[in-house]
Amino acid sequence: MMKPQVARYGFWRSPITSDLITSQGIGLGQIVLDGEDIYWSESRPSEKGRTVVMRRSVDGSPQEMTSTEFNVRTRVHEYGGGSFLVADGSVYFSNFADRRLYRQESGKEAQPVTPVASMQYADGVFDCQRQRIICVCEDSTVADHEPINTLVSIGLEGDGNPVVLVKGNDFYASPRLSQDGDRIAWLTWNHPNMPWDGTELWVGKLNADGSVSHSQRVAGGADESIFQPQWSLDGDLYFISDRTGWWNLYRWRDENIETLTQLQAEFGEAQWILGTSTYAFESTHRIICSYTQQGAWHLASLDTLTLQLQKLEVPYTEIDCVQASRGKVVFLGSSATQSKAIIQMDLETKTLEVLCRSTNLTIDTGYISVPQAIEFPTSDGQTAYALYYPPQNCDYTAPKSEKPPLLVKSHGGPTAAASSSLNYRIQYWTSRGIAVVDVNYGGSTGYGRDYRQRLDGQWGIVDVDDCVFCARYLVEKGEVDGDRLAISGGSAGGYTTLCALTMRDTFKAGASYYGVSDLEALAGDTHKFESRYLDRLVGPYPEQRKLYQERSPIHFTDHLTCPVIFFQGLEDKVVPPNQTEAMVEILRSKGLPVAYVAFEGEQHGFRNAENIKRALDAELYFYSRIFDFELAEQVEPVEIENLC
Repeated sequence: MMKPQVARYGFWRSPITSDLITSQGIGLGQIVLDGEDIYWSESRPSEKGRTVVMRRSVDGSPQEMTSTEFNVRTRVHEYGGGSFLVADGSVYFSNFADRRLYRQESGKEAQPVTPVASMQYADGVFDCQRQRIICVCEDSTVADHEPINTLVSIGLEGDGNPVVLVKGNDFYASPRLSQDGDRIAWLTWNHPNMPWDGTELWVGKLNADGSVSHSQRVAGGADESIFQPQWSLDGDLYFISDRTGWWNLYRWRDENIETLTQLQAEFGEAQWILGTSTYAFESTHRIICSYTQQGAWHLASLDTLTLQLQKLEVPYTEIDCVQASRGKVVFLGSSATQSKAIIQMDLETKTLEVLCRSTNLTIDTGYISVPQAIEFPTSDGQTAYALYYPPQNCDYTAPKSEKPPLLVKSHGGPTAAASSSLNYRIQYWTSRGIAVVDVNYGGSTGYGRDYRQRLDGQWGIVDVDDCVFCARYLVEKGEVDGDRLAISGGSAGGYTTLCALTMRDTFKAGASYYGVSDLEALAGDTHKFESRYLDRLVGPYPEQRKLYQERSPIHFTDHLTCPVIFFQGLEDKVVPPNQTEAMVEILRSKGLPVAYVAFEGEQHGFRNAENIKRALDAELYFYSRIFDFELAEQVEPVEIENLC
């Protein structure tokens, strides 16, 4: 073994290149079980982000079910999810380009189920008794009106036009049929709530003609978030609620609600996308579930008779998309040293099988930084959380007198959470000698309802404070260089980044990925799902217009004294390009170093491999010029205006 060479932080050569990251990786999502077959969605940056449905049969061979002209994706609630379902070997999926539902049978061409219209569908279930699909529908056909969301049925015989079953509220999710097909459960909520603020769980009777009657609210309200209703094999309705301050499991039986778990842990998650699943029925009286506690996810078995919860030991700290059938569970699993993969577990032998990996990269662990879960003091005597990644590269060591630069990551949402999953985009930095800290600021999920609500009325304050206090904490501990602190974030994380750069003086550089700079513009020009999100995070608009202005970085660029690089998709409907471009123009006119990288065809979040590569390398090049370190490998330069 060769002795590591001494080189300054940032000067290290890394095998984790942007080409390696983007050429090998795929996105893994929704999982569906149909008999012995396992289906999942797979998004491919190398195909401009196209998503396909894959099937793994009993013989173990994977098969691509959808052909190249289809992109299995929906934009219901803007972020989609629940884009396909499977019944008796037939795949029913939403196609992104024309929004229609299609039926795909193995070995045949896909056939349209719904007509051409300004409607899109998601989160469906198959009603085998009536040979129809029941799903969420988002209708954009009414001029000068926000999209109308309903629950609809779509018959497989006839013209395929949707028939409205339930309507009247702003949002719907999770239509789920009882085993006998006689009842249907669903979630619903109204502006200004988001689904993690308050939802209602309803149950209705399905009549012989397929209509819904005798509807009743079972649980939920304006201050209770319900997640993933699911009928058991013996006809009871299970769901997750945060009525105690933590998302725990409950059961509705004989008109009564029973508590199944009572942990200070989260069995649910923020429902940004549809069709998510954290538990499933293995048998009539056994649930396989996942929950997060103290920043790590766990897998467990719940006996629904004795209510005993038994942890299942697996080497994963991130678990999602849980599905089960007799004797097995299938889920998405990852850890600090293992990338996301589809895992099948035999519940009798406890053996694990990897069905599909998100990447085939095999990087020596000597180049992998394992995150340290940290707690740190923040404003108002509170405690906040983060994942700290120290620099790691087995080929190098830094001079003893030097501390590394620090890149603070501010996650999106803002109601989301930093993940402990192996992320080569983080390792891209740490393997070059740049420390990273991924902050779970107040408002993040995984720490209970009270922690989520820290951000109510305080967006742009609590999140910024936590990022600033986290950076200072690491400086005071002697972990990082206080003169080389940068902050980066996308979407809501981009807003936190811009606030930190304009309203604090801690950071010396920053990168905004489609970040919000003008809250008024966001309030007036965004999609339906988030159109009232700011009512809780900031305040009602326009009543609180002054507050919106006081929290908008674009009005405080006179306070900005450090360089910023901006990345923006030109088809972004969540944060339109004009917000970013206005910010760039102000920095340009002030004479501050600024770079702007725009991508044709990209929306909110980059899917094209070439653009992901370009953004990674451009941000690295930008910091190398600002912090004056020489890169060990050549990357494509980015134009930095006003750089002396």
